[in-house]
Amino acid sequence: MDVFSRTFLPAAAETGLATQTVTRHMPVFRRCVGSGDATILLTRCSRPDDPVGGDYLMLLTHRRLVVTRQTRVLHRLRLHLNTELRELSNVTWSPDPRAHRVELAATAIDGVRERFVLRTHHPKQVWQLDALLNHAFRTRLRTPAERVVATIGESPAAVRPTVLRPAPAR
Repeated sequence: MDVFSRTFLPAAAETGLATQTVTRHMPVFRRCVGSGDATILLTRCSRPDDPVGGDYLMLLTHRRLVVTRQTRVLHRLRLHLNTELRELSNVTWSPDPRAHRVELAATAIDGVRERFVLRTHHPKQVWQLDALLNHAFRTRLRTPAERVVATIGESPAAVRPTVLRPAPAR
């Protein structure tokens, strides 16, 4: 069993998703996510811009954000969003423990601003979602400057050869 399969089902059980829903969406998620990528969050969500558009299911892994949509009448599955986390910009979220929800917004690589509302059953779960999102988007992603390994043409000025000398005997 690969990493994705081992982490997908417990994440679904943790949020209380029905088995039918999970098995229905699993093939779509499987096509989008690699077998070595672990599931951080799997939850239902809605879009404030599209209140009657259908049911959305969000999968967050260490590398990707995938959102599927199921139409209400014919129950057809559609892939709404499939992107790497590093391709998202201006990612913000606002926890609201009084309303038991977290609103997540991000700009995709094509410039479209996506907004999702994640609802919870208890205010404590709002802060758990906040911690998960913080871990996924702030602590795991590095700025492009940190990814630079070496630049051509620059010589390290502070590097000097070291000479090893034996310690004096006492």
